[in-house]
Amino acid sequence: MDRIKTIVKEEFYLFFQLKKTERLWHIPLLASLCTGIPLLLGYFGGRLDYGVLACIGGLVILYMPSTNMEHRMLTLLLCAFGFVISFAVGAAFSFDPFLSAVALGLFAFSINWLVRYFALQPPRNFFFIMIASMASCMPFDVVALPTRVGLIALGTIFACILAFFYSLYILRRIPHKAAPVFVRSADRFMRIESAIIGTFISLSLLVGHTLHLDNPYWVPISCLAVMQGLNVAHVGRRSLHRILGTFVGVGLTWILLAAEPTALHVCIAILILQFVIEMLVVRHYALAVIFITPLTFFLAEIGSGFSLDTDLLITARLLDIVIGSLIGALGGWMLHNRQLHRLAIVRVSRHRWRKR
Repeated sequence: MDRIKTIVKEEFYLFFQLKKTERLWHIPLLASLCTGIPLLLGYFGGRLDYGVLACIGGLVILYMPSTNMEHRMLTLLLCAFGFVISFAVGAAFSFDPFLSAVALGLFAFSINWLVRYFALQPPRNFFFIMIASMASCMPFDVVALPTRVGLIALGTIFACILAFFYSLYILRRIPHKAAPVFVRSADRFMRIESAIIGTFISLSLLVGHTLHLDNPYWVPISCLAVMQGLNVAHVGRRSLHRILGTFVGVGLTWILLAAEPTALHVCIAILILQFVIEMLVVRHYALAVIFITPLTFFLAEIGSGFSLDTDLLITARLLDIVIGSLIGALGGWMLHNRQLHRLAIVRVSRHRWRKR
């Protein structure tokens, strides 16, 4: 009983604690510009739907490492290529819900293995799988596919250009050490970890389709966000923080929508919200989720002009996140359960021995 009280006190203390970070405010500003400017260009150009796709590609700026110029740009260019592939894979199988779930699971397995093998820094596999999830739930349209993929690519190119000029400025003020171009990291748990992630991402999208949710891609996205915890306790904490943050975020979304914002106001709000999120996400996950909720809601519905019942949309979004977080909590427990890992390794070893 005393042990439970101690754990509860620790979790209560951690919930109200802001972590220290050495992250410069420049990165949140760059992230908001890389998402906000394409949206504004789309708005003033009369194609807001194009702006939404380009701003998603702009999120590649979050993968810029704090290293020398060569390593920065090479990392960003490879991640930009990964963004394009992620969207193309998701969109190519969106014609069938079951097939898209299987394809997403296989893609999640592959991208997690590659990210782990080359030791890519946070946010690691998150945005690759997120983009593939969103693309897999879009209406299938072969004619529009090249245009959509091209818009994602344009967003990544714009982000790379901003990153290049920013790096010219910051590297003169704060010199960074050279980093190896390719850092390979391999261990025996990589395949097991990737298989668990791929399975639960596929399962979560399948659950979203089975329940006929309006935006089923939020289920695997929430599942993945929770599974990124460092250990079982961290996974449980992220699940709780995501659900609590979403409840508060729903209230913030209602307040923002009550003001009856125009499309231009929503674009500006997305730019500001992106900056706030990137400032908070490394310091307090639950606080960041409060602002992630209206941001993702605006991105998902800005194209439709909020023509549907906002109460129903917000309720559906809340349900998506709760389901995804619970599935992610289960997946995270399996991901960090060493006993299950040992059992899987023994079975794989026996299977290989029998083949010999």
